[in-house]
Amino acid sequence: MTRSKPTHVTRGNVLDDLGFSPEQATALKFKADLYQAILKHARKYSPKQLELILAVPQPRVSELLNGKIANKSVDKLLYYAGRLGIEAKAKFSETNKQVVRRELAAAAR
Repeated sequence: MTRSKPTHVTRGNVLDDLGFSPEQATALKFKADLYQAILKHARKYSPKQLELILAVPQPRVSELLNGKIANKSVDKLLYYAGRLGIEAKAKFSETNKQVVRRELAAAAR
């Protein structure tokens, strides 16, 4: 049996591989991590209970539970987290110094 070779080898970050800028990738990763924390806690409740807890109508609860968060701002997700009793803590670390060096080099020209 022949094994298929991968058609694409990732560089370790799927958002980079999809062509997002480092700035966009950072924002999307933060939003995704926040959503995962919300979903973990939200699954403890029924959709009807979530309507009451989040103070939103059933269609918004359904969107949240089904991962439709593209139209949800980080502020709205933080609001949901607060309503669920989740304390949001952000971790900030410098992982891509190339971005800073590139911006400084471009400004120096």
